[in-house]
Amino acid sequence: MANVSSSNGLEKRPKLRFPGFDEPWKAEKLSDFADRVTRKNSKNETNLPLTISSKDGLVDQVSYFNKTVASKDMSGYYLLKNGEFAYNKSYSVGYDFGSIKRLDRYPMGALSTLYICFTLKKHDSDFIKAYFDSLKWYREIYMISAEGARNHGLLNVPTDEFFETKHYLPENTDEQRKIADFIIALERRIEAQQSLVDNLKKYKRGAVDGLLSRKIKFRASDNWEEIRIADLFSPISDKGHGDLTVLTIVQGTGTLPRDSVDRRISYDKTNTNTYKRVIENDFILHLRSFEGGLEIANSEGIVSPAYTILRASKEISPMFYYAYFRSYWFISNKLRMAVEGIRDGKSINMDTFWNIRIPYPTLVEQTQIAEYLQAIDLKLANAEKTLDNLMSARRGLMQQLFI
Repeated sequence: MANVSSSNGLEKRPKLRFPGFDEPWKAEKLSDFADRVTRKNSKNETNLPLTISSKDGLVDQVSYFNKTVASKDMSGYYLLKNGEFAYNKSYSVGYDFGSIKRLDRYPMGALSTLYICFTLKKHDSDFIKAYFDSLKWYREIYMISAEGARNHGLLNVPTDEFFETKHYLPENTDEQRKIADFIIALERRIEAQQSLVDNLKKYKRGAVDGLLSRKIKFRASDNWEEIRIADLFSPISDKGHGDLTVLTIVQGTGTLPRDSVDRRISYDKTNTNTYKRVIENDFILHLRSFEGGLEIANSEGIVSPAYTILRASKEISPMFYYAYFRSYWFISNKLRMAVEGIRDGKSINMDTFWNIRIPYPTLVEQTQIAEYLQAIDLKLANAEKTLDNLMSARRGLMQQLFI
């Protein structure tokens, strides 16, 4: 529902309401419904150092950073208790004015005095948590943080002005509870879907590495022949096709037309005759293959002359070898033997590469394994699409349920 005029001036209502609620929402200062928390961890009641992750909320530093960033003596830190809130003035991608999070995971923790901490005097805590997750309060922070006034990644937000910020909230606690319950249910659905995606990724990796390392066998009686890469693939350097589509590599996807991926990637269009032609199902050894394996050509086109093109000299299942060349097993146990240099100076010794021995199962088994792995890929893609849809729905609902 849009804002409407009344005899009392402009009334504020969210765009989306639950049935039975139509009262306008009222403006309140943060200090009207929250008190600042400044208690110190002076008696070292907790030895758990906290940090705020914009995505995960208040988490312990050891789990988040894999180390403790806080000083060993945390007696000067704030002591934050379960259910209390903290404002992190650090900005990050997607969170231009920081994050406000509630402590939910632990009974208490120690937090740097760079944070602004507070506890609620009134209102439903779950509703207020959801409100701060909506980022609708950003307009108020924008008004009190001077443009460009940032110091070491921190916004310049005066504490007294922070507590003077204005927030539109419903007075009816039943409406607050209704919104909170809905958001909690949606968050649980998203968490369940994220868990499904994570488990499918683990299952896929286990299936790929297990099948391709022969720890798991499709056919107990079949032994795989092993041959050199050079016995199964030939190097191709077919140039002089500058009129073909310039392709770029997207790891895990294969080739795509360069202009459809990112127009900021520049290349010398007068030099494309030196590019190498690929056809569908060619394999490409690229500059980052040492960490991501080989990629596959999804269509005919031309690619950078810096790449090595492999074309099958025998009949194969391309998707079997695509899974194999991108598997952790191949990268860590086979390709690693051909990698030279360190860090960003790594490269692949081609003499060693062509002599790497790889499996050459029957075409029937190649096809069966490829179809099995593609079925997992499809299930994973559908699960990821559902997760994306849920996240998109959440973003839209958060913008409409709050003011």
